[in-house]
Amino acid sequence: MLASVSSCTVLGIKGIPLKIEVDISDGLPAFDIIGLPDASVREAKERVRAAVRNSGFDFPYSRITVNLAPADLKKEGSAFDLAIAVALLAATGQLQINDVPDNAVFVGELSLDGNLRGINGTLAMTLSLSELKDYQNCIFYLPLANSAEASLVKGINVRGIETLTQLAGHLQNIVELPAIKTLPGEFEDIKNYEHDFSEVRGQETAKRALEIAAAGAHNVLLYGPPGSGKTMLARRIPSILPSPTMNEILEITRIHSVAGQLKPDSPLMSSRPFRSPHHTASTAGIIGGGKSPRPGEVSLAHHGVLFFDELPEYNREVLEALRQPLEDRIVTVTRLAATVTYPADFMFIGSMNPCPCGNYGDPRRECRCSPNQIFRYRSKLSGPLIDRFDIQVEVPGIKYEQLQEKTISESSEKIRTRVEEARLHQHKRYTHIKINNNAQLRSRHFEKHCQLSQEARQLLHQSFQSLKLSMRAHDRIIKVARTIADLNRAEVIEANHIAEAVQYRSLDRRE
Repeated sequence: MLASVSSCTVLGIKGIPLKIEVDISDGLPAFDIIGLPDASVREAKERVRAAVRNSGFDFPYSRITVNLAPADLKKEGSAFDLAIAVALLAATGQLQINDVPDNAVFVGELSLDGNLRGINGTLAMTLSLSELKDYQNCIFYLPLANSAEASLVKGINVRGIETLTQLAGHLQNIVELPAIKTLPGEFEDIKNYEHDFSEVRGQETAKRALEIAAAGAHNVLLYGPPGSGKTMLARRIPSILPSPTMNEILEITRIHSVAGQLKPDSPLMSSRPFRSPHHTASTAGIIGGGKSPRPGEVSLAHHGVLFFDELPEYNREVLEALRQPLEDRIVTVTRLAATVTYPADFMFIGSMNPCPCGNYGDPRRECRCSPNQIFRYRSKLSGPLIDRFDIQVEVPGIKYEQLQEKTISESSEKIRTRVEEARLHQHKRYTHIKINNNAQLRSRHFEKHCQLSQEARQLLHQSFQSLKLSMRAHDRIIKVARTIADLNRAEVIEANHIAEAVQYRSLDRRE
């Protein structure tokens, strides 16, 4: 007898609907799974066999063939266990075909005793299914552990189940299984951040630069001697970023769901991510990839911050691989099994010392590095990569008198208020060109949205000639100046806005 049910898998961050077909025929006992399954899918036959028996059902001693359609798509993971078990019970007559709704979708991993374990990517599945006409208002059966996450999407009827026996009873109208609905409003952005700018003494120039960066979503390079506060400043950037919109929250949660990094008690990531990978991370770990493509750090930092501490210590290959996602804000990973595209719209924050020992230019400490050592250290960062930092700001060492000051610095909340106001202004300005902030501007947008006064144009021309700027650096100065003008509530970019933006390109100066 033949039975067929619907299931779903994840490719990249998109849910792909599947059909699970089970055929029971005469012949020597066998259990075959076809349709490009990987090792974890092929192992499903042992999990399903034990789960069916331990749930009180009969397992047939016949030839069992399971087809995962479409057959040209590679299948991986353990999320097909539940669909295979339901189709098997229907094919053997232990569940009536009419008991299984035509619009039902089954996903979940079975344990050997018939309980359901949580899986990754359920939010990606429900978001994708809700966009497909054939699956709108479908009934989505999945492990109870994933039900709150999946039920955030409108148009999907989510039913969380704990055991295979419970599901069978529900399909036979014996057990009631109410629909689960989680309202996104139940999860609010975390305002009491662990780190606050009020704790930072001194470094007014750096704090001003980071405020500008947050207001326009600009990339920042912090450089200075060890202990000057570069890492401390970077870790406080999320506290001044505007709260994410609901669409951004769903995008962030979707990626972390696919990566399996959602907390069981928090199905929705309501705050912007801050990722700080170790300098030994591989290119696949940062960009994404692997034998079966997975999102990397650049995607996990989507709509948030990616921080590289001690930037020159990272592998040169990793740093150069960042250039494409920094420019395009997406990353495409091509493997033999599939080609997937992940979003990668993040603020990139890097920190570095001026030399290997860190004391070059510090009046209090002597630098013992040779000119050749300093050259090799700085040459680890290519010119094109440095160009992609909109803001390059020096973080000098703090004097003792500054540490003893009793004046309380401005809090993150006050800074965030100005940042949110500037972002709102940008959102209104760019509504019709589908960008969200100044960092996403292209040169074709400058004439309409980045009007410069005559004095500002003259100053920009002088700076371009004297500093020998690249065209990319030229454009980034205009973007930063646009953000400074927004913070000052000015529509036209004036000379003082250009002057401040130029000051944040200090690494472009030729000695």
